[in-house]
Amino acid sequence: MWYAIISEDVENSLEKRGKARPAHLERLHNLRDNGRLLIAGPHPSIDSEDPGAAGFSGSLVVAEFDSLASAEAWAADDPYMAAGVYAEVTVKPFKKVLP
Repeated sequence: MWYAIISEDVENSLEKRGKARPAHLERLHNLRDNGRLLIAGPHPSIDSEDPGAAGFSGSLVVAEFDSLASAEAWAADDPYMAAGVYAEVTVKPFKKVLP
């Protein structure tokens, strides 16, 4: 089943994001390479593709997992969690309808 992992950043997370980004992307690439990633990306803090110093306010990952518990465990092990980027993470089932 698909699960949405919705993360909210701490204030001024840009530097922390930068340091943990390679390890974060490696895990996403692993999901992608195994055909389990639907979409992933950050939420810019401002209405811009490149928010610059404004940074990001959070992230969205929609990926396939065996269960809610395994999706939650994957989210808890994210390098952004260890780096203190995320203040809050919500994981919930997602039903893909379109496209």
